[in-house]
Amino acid sequence: MELAQRTQPELNLQQQGKSLLIVDDEPIIRDLCARALKGFNILQANDGQEAADLLKQQEVDVILTDVMMPRLNGLDLLRQIKEATPDQVVILMTGYTEKEVILQALKAGADDFISKPLNLLQLRTTIDKVLEKRTLQQQLSNLQRADKLKSDFLGLISHKLKTPATAISLFIQNIADGIMDPDDQSFREMLGMVQAETLHMEHLIQDLLYFSQIILDDKPTQLQPVELGKIVQQLCTTMQPLAAAKKQQFDIKVEVPFPPAPLNLDRERIAFALRALLDNAIKFTPEEGSILLEGTLSDQSAILTVRDTGPGIPVSELKKVFTKFYQVDPANTGQVRGFGLGLYYAREFVRSMAGELTLESSQSLGTVATIELPRYCPLP
Repeated sequence: MELAQRTQPELNLQQQGKSLLIVDDEPIIRDLCARALKGFNILQANDGQEAADLLKQQEVDVILTDVMMPRLNGLDLLRQIKEATPDQVVILMTGYTEKEVILQALKAGADDFISKPLNLLQLRTTIDKVLEKRTLQQQLSNLQRADKLKSDFLGLISHKLKTPATAISLFIQNIADGIMDPDDQSFREMLGMVQAETLHMEHLIQDLLYFSQIILDDKPTQLQPVELGKIVQQLCTTMQPLAAAKKQQFDIKVEVPFPPAPLNLDRERIAFALRALLDNAIKFTPEEGSILLEGTLSDQSAILTVRDTGPGIPVSELKKVFTKFYQVDPANTGQVRGFGLGLYYAREFVRSMAGELTLESSQSLGTVATIELPRYCPLP
């Protein structure tokens, strides 16, 4: 038995609630490791192939695997895991000290090693160290993503504001230089275009303020009992004048209360998601088109559906619309209002409330956006 017993150390908070897969062809080694690591949710596999099959069905936080095993050895298991999930934490247990084995494991991405015979204190310490290192890496990665997001957002703002700002500036310069005659028909046409660019800039600034709060705030989901039907009615009251300005037919088939009992939701996040869908429907539906918002119930779900008669989304672009900063531009104008963040955050927010947001679209029949929320979602 290759396990040196020591006094069991106290449970480390770093390990509580984490899942650990122990892979070894010796049942006694697996059992003793499991006893020593009671803070984890323990899974076991008899060899590398059994572990690989198990990992296809569920995720784990840490994998502790022997090297020499039948069917699929630890090194080959490590290579498979790192190829599929590079961030997966894998610690190798080995009684071998050959440099070649260690080099192969390092090249394959092993996070650490534990030598046999095992020492329980060393076992826990090694796992703690690797988990702490992974947490720091994730924090660094999150900071880098946030920094890139802000950089990309600033670049997009510059690009979006440049065209209307340039048009307005040139128009004012021409007036100041006496080039344009206010009595000419061309002046009145140009004035109308500049007014449209001014309105476009106003909308961009409103979106900028709205999304900057979301990006910089980044607060967790806060579930509380919410009357969804009332939120729907309030949003529709706000959005209907925008549809009326385009002579669109805006129909609502959502009764109050909907559903009969309040749902456990984040009020701000569900309002944002629904607003994003309605805003897109109004923005892309042509004048005198129609928009329908309806609510339906199943035994388990409350479903909100937004249907429009817009130009639809090409199949090639349908999977891209939930990507940050991506915008569908059916008229190829290059000046679609907004920043391409609405659908991304709408889906993220709906998922944070255990729901799902999906899109179906046809270039001849318009777009159908569906939010499905669980009727019975317990509070945390």
